[in-house]
Amino acid sequence: MAACCFRRSIASQLSKVLDLPPENLIKSISAVPVSKKRHVADFQLSIASVTEDSSSESSAQDLHLQAQKLAERLKCDAVVSEISTGPGTVNFRINRELLAKTVLQQVLKDGSEYGVKSELFCTVPRQKVVIEFSSPNIAKKFHIGHLRSTIIGLLGVGFQCFGNKEKLKSSPLQHLFEVYVQINKEADDENVKKLAKDFFRKLEEHDEQTLSLWKQFRDFSIEEYIRIYKRLGVHFDEYSGESFYQQKSQEVLKMLEDKGLLQKTVKGTGVVDLSEKKDLSLFSTVMRSDGTSLYITRDLAAAIDRMNKHSCDTMIYVTDKSQSSHFQHLFQILKLMGYDWAERCQHVSFGLVQGMKTRRGEVVFLEDVLNEVRSRMLQNMASAKTTKEIEDPIETAEKVGLAALIIQDFRGLLSSDYQFSWDRALQSRGDTGVFLQYTHARLHSLEQMHGNEQLTDVNVACLQEPDAISVLQHLLRYDEVLYQSSQDLQPKHIVSYLLTLSHLAAVAHKTLPVKGSAPEVAQARCCLFQAARSVLANGMKLLGITPVTQM
Repeated sequence: MAACCFRRSIASQLSKVLDLPPENLIKSISAVPVSKKRHVADFQLSIASVTEDSSSESSAQDLHLQAQKLAERLKCDAVVSEISTGPGTVNFRINRELLAKTVLQQVLKDGSEYGVKSELFCTVPRQKVVIEFSSPNIAKKFHIGHLRSTIIGLLGVGFQCFGNKEKLKSSPLQHLFEVYVQINKEADDENVKKLAKDFFRKLEEHDEQTLSLWKQFRDFSIEEYIRIYKRLGVHFDEYSGESFYQQKSQEVLKMLEDKGLLQKTVKGTGVVDLSEKKDLSLFSTVMRSDGTSLYITRDLAAAIDRMNKHSCDTMIYVTDKSQSSHFQHLFQILKLMGYDWAERCQHVSFGLVQGMKTRRGEVVFLEDVLNEVRSRMLQNMASAKTTKEIEDPIETAEKVGLAALIIQDFRGLLSSDYQFSWDRALQSRGDTGVFLQYTHARLHSLEQMHGNEQLTDVNVACLQEPDAISVLQHLLRYDEVLYQSSQDLQPKHIVSYLLTLSHLAAVAHKTLPVKGSAPEVAQARCCLFQAARSVLANGMKLLGITPVTQM
């Protein structure tokens, strides 16, 4: 990793002056983000992170003074061409030709592993992680949520009243949804309530007919989910919804009882006391009065089963933020049961998307959204003057449209709600997924036109213009951005990085033409754009976006 060798070189000199091991300094040396002010520095060291006497009470003036004193003790060398100070920082400017040569060599040598090979990740252990995400209902067409026992019961009764086996085979999700809507109108009827409860109880008691019907729902639904997930480029290793754990949930209730954790209320329900004083001021209901399990009971069974089966280091649950307290209770109960690994379980929450409508009205299903974005993108491409002849316009529209949705969704904190806008998401300029795809296609076209140049022949002295340096400086930061996202599990850092990279590459593309330049200059610029496209493609793939080569 290019940034690594520069960080190591700076850390080596600092370690002699500060009398600290170089490895302790590596993470305190960060690449300086590119700005319109054209920062001359490439790296900076925060004084507060390395001096013992810098407390929160240290004034900005004190830190600046310390930075100046440290800078005076450092010397420029073959790697660092200039040392300066900022507010509480010591700044390092890398030799410009060395910067260009090292960054380009590393990007093109590492390919898809650029950034991941960084020493920033050397302290991050290789782990096996089980991630549960998407969690669509069998009862509803593709919709984020979980399969609740009330829905299970209602759907079973609904199908017995309104179901059609042929429709179930040909269009399972649509038909089950229609059945659910019909029976839901009668959900308050006491007789329907009783029948729904009976259906769920029979399911837990392994009644053959009830189990057979539910298995059909599940199998047909999963077939359709696999088709939709494929459009998203998503593959699951295992499909095991919470209903899969109905039998095991009874084993969990027995375990809770044996450990003295299951308490019966006057209503006959089973609860686990989660309060510190053990006064039931905070509890979680895990069993109905008729002895059947609840959502959390089945999640307990699933967690235990997955850990036994996969022996994973971490389990991550990705659901909407309304379920935060559910997962707090889940992890707390697992700890009370004696499972230390509950400490390694994590809930990653996301916010709500508001105002998402198709031309036909409110969005109900994800497939409607995917069809809508593809249709709108096809329309935009057909009317755009810059659109070229494309081999498969439908597939391209799908990939570009999906990029638009992903970037709009990942731009902010995952837990933040946001207002969805088709116009904003599908803009070809600005901070959008469409702009990322357009930039990638443009850079790919440039490569095809001028051929893939060999780095060994490149004269890096031809890449000293400010716009070339800005791209190189930005490429330096890629490993830090990946590391940050790996630590807080927020994709927004990668999104922001890629949007900036696209804007910098677009500016450089205008000011640093390849066509018409001297062969040596053209070759160097081609190499710069090739490196930018490579990192852009890597980052897009990390976000689940397939880069397009034509637009």
